[in-house]
Amino acid sequence: MKTGYLLSAASLSVLLAMTAAPASAADDKLEQLKEQGFARIAIANEPPFTAVGADGKVSGAAPDVARAIFEKLGVKEVVASISEYGAMIPGLQAGRHDAITAGLFMKPERCNAVAYSEPILCDAEAFALKKGNPLKLTSYKDIADNPDAKIGAPGGGTEEKLALEAGVPRDRVIVVPDGQSGIKMLQDGRIDVYSLPVLSIHDLMAKANDPNLETVAPVVNAPVYCDGAAFRKQDVALRDAFDVELKKLKESGEFAKIIEPYGFSAKAAMSTSREKLCAAAK
Repeated sequence: MKTGYLLSAASLSVLLAMTAAPASAADDKLEQLKEQGFARIAIANEPPFTAVGADGKVSGAAPDVARAIFEKLGVKEVVASISEYGAMIPGLQAGRHDAITAGLFMKPERCNAVAYSEPILCDAEAFALKKGNPLKLTSYKDIADNPDAKIGAPGGGTEEKLALEAGVPRDRVIVVPDGQSGIKMLQDGRIDVYSLPVLSIHDLMAKANDPNLETVAPVVNAPVYCDGAAFRKQDVALRDAFDVELKKLKESGEFAKIIEPYGFSAKAAMSTSREKLCAAAK
């Protein structure tokens, strides 16, 4: 499996300086990426969607799909920078990234802000809790209804939004910077439940190997989401070129070979479309 590398702050500054001049038109964006030899992608560090090793190597289902497609488009490499979910779209719009490939699920407000590719990764929501689920939390509404329950979730992410929409007060929704911190906060009793997509929670729980914790999955009445690679609205031509290669990848079976070892379903991604997932945004 080929891997990319995490971009350091210093390297990112150099690359930003090198690529500061915008393309004259949307159709020039792909040519610009070919000439510079790399595409800058925003990722989280949330296995199995995205992962960054101690040596800086980037993997995970989303970057692996992006790398394969950009190679087919003539862009030899991807360089990644870690971003909180809430900062990804502003960073993309500001030109700090060429694409977001991070399990950024399609939602109405996001579909209005970026140009998504066709679906790539699909997942549901899960809770990590103390063994025995002492507060009997199986839904976001359960958390809202229990005045003592605190939930941890990524800032700007789907889980934070679902909790707030269910009526959990802001002061009981604790922003957590990364998965390892979420599990530690749960173990220390600083939160009562930590929420992420099913595959991410399973990965964290396997690594924690803590018999005092358990999982609720899927979360009751929580939706199933799919992500796609996200591009700036003015880079629709690049998105369309990405989609052409994504379709070929799906039809050839190579798509399944990339994502299914991570636990994702190629069939799920191929059973829906950007049009359906973004319909509520229109």
